[in-house]
Amino acid sequence: MEGFTPVSGLAGGLLIGVAVALLLLLNGRIAGISGIVAGVLGGFRGGVGGWQAAFALGLLIGALGYGVLAGGVPVEVPASVPVMVIAGLLVGFGARLGSGCTSGHGVCGLARLSVRSVAATAVFMGTAFATVFIVRHVL
Repeated sequence: MEGFTPVSGLAGGLLIGVAVALLLLLNGRIAGISGIVAGVLGGFRGGVGGWQAAFALGLLIGALGYGVLAGGVPVEVPASVPVMVIAGLLVGFGARLGSGCTSGHGVCGLARLSVRSVAATAVFMGTAFATVFIVRHVL
């Protein structure tokens, strides 16, 4: 189990949980990243809310800050730029099709005991399991 880091995983999970809970309690909003980014990009009527832009900017600054403190990018992706672009577009399409992303359904929806989010998360995870199996053992 090379690279197993339970302490950092627990700390990251706690930070995500606290951030999601605070956004819901203080703003009455769900921390679904696809919805927040859609709002920033003008996908919602009424313009961009300041909280959406701040949330998205905080995600970028947090990732960049971690990269600086850790001394580089902690994850290497063995894929070409075109493959990454296609993958990103497919993820975006899936998030729109599923009316939310893994953070909205998997973190926030499950915590609220949403039946729709349980179904969506089961589909996300099942698809991920099948994809990893096919890529690693079939192709």
